[in-house]
Amino acid sequence: MISVTDKAKDRILELRVEDNHSEAHNVRVSVQGGGCSGLMYDLSFDDKINESDEIFEDKGIKILVDKKSLLYLLGTTLDFSDGLNGKGFQFINPNASRTCGCGESFAV
Repeated sequence: MISVTDKAKDRILELRVEDNHSEAHNVRVSVQGGGCSGLMYDLSFDDKINESDEIFEDKGIKILVDKKSLLYLLGTTLDFSDGLNGKGFQFINPNASRTCGCGESFAV
């Protein structure tokens, strides 16, 4: 399961409108190689659901995750911060053994 905080939900809904996406555009979360810790998060809108996608829904937000990324993301909470310490989406990932300072890269 991947969950979404209220702040993340609100920001996703705002971005969907700002970027002129319809409700058919779901949130795709994936993990790619790279970053200073070895793995990076990727977050985007996608109106296609692949046969191999796992679909999670929390607070009315559908989240698409490919099977490879799912191993790294199970139990993750997607949050959004607009504070002085940085603005943007944050991944609270119980599988990460370490994360970089920017929060966009992690290792398991």
